[in-house]
Amino acid sequence: MPRRPKPTPATVALFVRHGVTATTGKVLPGRAKGLHLADTGRAQAEAVAERLAALKKVDAVYASPLERTRETAAAIGARLGLKVGVEKGLLECDFGDWTGAELKVLNKLPEWGTVQRYPSGFRFPDGESFREMHTRITDTVARLRARHPGQTIVLVSHADPIKAAVADATGTPLDLFQRIVISPCSVSAIAYGDGGPIVLTVNSLGDLAQLRAS
Repeated sequence: MPRRPKPTPATVALFVRHGVTATTGKVLPGRAKGLHLADTGRAQAEAVAERLAALKKVDAVYASPLERTRETAAAIGARLGLKVGVEKGLLECDFGDWTGAELKVLNKLPEWGTVQRYPSGFRFPDGESFREMHTRITDTVARLRARHPGQTIVLVSHADPIKAAVADATGTPLDLFQRIVISPCSVSAIAYGDGGPIVLTVNSLGDLAQLRAS
């Protein structure tokens, strides 16, 4: 009788949104370069680094290539004594021609309603679709899980990719993913095992010391 293959140990991914910048909540920054953390954002990064340090062990830290995520990850890496790896798959959604536009202007566009209520059918002008972003982040997580079986990894990314990862893990349709809130420097933890993902916490801004699957 053939032996059953050994299950792959679960990988715990700790998704961290970057800290605030001078334009957070005002514009759609997208992949624009040169946007750094504000003083408040740097304080948020230091605070989430302390919260992550309460965990027994973190094995790796990865960040999107953009400055605001790398600066957030740098604080985490310094506190945990880990080098930060840059991972393109964690990038913000490519907002194309909307990059840098003021949110109060975008809110008046008829297309904005589609972004909020039917995102699976929307592509940003000269940019990425939500479906492509969803595929990109889930493929990235699968690749990193294979690289870190049984380990705990920190993935510093952006609100929409993290919302897409949480939606995928909970089986939430992409058209409802905008209902998920991901705050600056919040932690959303998902354990990826052979039996499927288990969501441990979403948008946590509190104590992580007792984080575990029940």
